Amino acid sequence: MNDMQTVKVALFSPEQDRSYPIYIGNALLEQVDLLLPHLPQKRVAIVTNTTVAPLYLDRFRRALERYGICSVAIILPDGEDHKNWQTLNLIFDALLKQRCERKTTLIALGGGVVGDLTGFAAATYLRGVPFIQIPTTLLAQVDSSVGGKTGINHPLGKNLIGAFYQPRMVLTDSATLTTLSDRELRAGIAEVIKYGLIRDADFFMWLEQNITGLITRNADILNKAICRSCEIKAEIVAADERESGMRALLNLGHTFGHAIENAMGYGVWLHGEAVAAGTIMAADLSKQLKFISESDFKRIYSIFQKVGLPVIAPKLSPDDYLSLMKLDKKVEEGRMRFILLRRIGEAMMSHDIPASTLRETLLTCMANE
Repeated sequence: MNDMQTVKVALFSPEQDRSYPIYIGNALLEQVDLLLPHLPQKRVAIVTNTTVAPLYLDRFRRALERYGICSVAIILPDGEDHKNWQTLNLIFDALLKQRCERKTTLIALGGGVVGDLTGFAAATYLRGVPFIQIPTTLLAQVDSSVGGKTGINHPLGKNLIGAFYQPRMVLTDSATLTTLSDRELRAGIAEVIKYGLIRDADFFMWLEQNITGLITRNADILNKAICRSCEIKAEIVAADERESGMRALLNLGHTFGHAIENAMGYGVWLHGEAVAAGTIMAADLSKQLKFISESDFKRIYSIFQKVGLPVIAPKLSPDDYLSLMKLDKKVEEGRMRFILLRRIGEAMMSHDIPASTLRETLLTCMANE
């Protein structure tokens, strides 16, 4: 299996053990034996999209058939702009027409949008059916497929409607990244960098040293980056599944980033692109508040720049940014909460940012034109 690695997401409650494995390696897509222990019946519904289906759907269905598993395919339109009620209903329509049951496992084969939609559908169809994540983008492999956040966007804000609902397992085949566009790959690297910034200074340094290998899709470097990212996310999710505290640290750059996505229109900026610009804004705010040094800020700016990710936010008025940021899920009693950096490798949450300092960051980090 080409040196497959396994990361465990440890989730225990008084009622049950909901822990699950993340399998990471090259050429795992057809390793159906990894799925078998997690399938209550030999019938599954595969949710994918118009981009991924021509690449992997038939191959995956043939592999399932070799193990006697029959499948229903649900092919959605591609893109963040389709992460809505209308597309969610396409999943429900297909499940109902095919008479899928409570033991029919939903399998998300695609990127973050497919995973979020499939997870939300699984959480709500027949009040809950099993689901499995098979992420095919780097961003989904290191972030959205792990941790059980599911949901859809609303015209007023990103991911505001959804549920915490954990998969039975995650199967991450890094070979699927060979068909990923350069732009999508870079967007995923933004989330990988985030993990080093919030939790692991040594990992951040390793990324600085190996960033060219990531960009050029070196298989060993990709697998190491995916594995460490998943380890960090699994640790945080195990400690705070429902984001009552430290899990919010995973949202470094996201308060600004979600505002960018909303302002520009979902899908115009990729999620990772918006997070990159948002992380620069969070780092600038951290620098202004004397948490990180100028040299640390330059390291952060430099690594995003080397990847070719946006380091300048789009031009909006500060009031527009502030209005959009107040729709963020982390707002509490009307107060915005920001994820900032105490140093590279350690994130923190802050409620009380002086308005003048926040405006200064917004003006400093925005495009002039």
